[in-house]
Amino acid sequence: MNDQPVLLRVFSVGILLVALAGCTAGTADQPELGQVTGVVTLDGKPLPNVTVTFEPQSGNASFARTDEQGKYELGYIDSVRGAVIGTHRVTISTPQDAPAGPGSTYVDPIPAKYNTATTLTKDVVAGENVFNFELQSK
Repeated sequence: MNDQPVLLRVFSVGILLVALAGCTAGTADQPELGQVTGVVTLDGKPLPNVTVTFEPQSGNASFARTDEQGKYELGYIDSVRGAVIGTHRVTISTPQDAPAGPGSTYVDPIPAKYNTATTLTKDVVAGENVFNFELQSK
């Protein structure tokens, strides 16, 4: 009887188990996350296609882009959803493709108090968190 096919199967299963262990090892180091969703409005109207960023005191930031209704759901790393548990500095800004030309300066239509000079903070807890942002242009 030839043992080579059996050894090949055992070897293949071993490689598969090592690969699977490697894929899940990264999530073991991941901090506890809270799920974060909400709606962003400006002067009472949904604000589509803006970037929402939650920056914790330590660790990776979480990001989202609002949909046409101003809804967002934060993403942490790759396809992992959520934000690190704790206090976050929050910024909401309009994505900039490129400056209009030489010497031009980009001015975000969203007031600086919500992005470059943000006054927004939120405390993320375990479980579901709903944070709606009702921005004012003036």
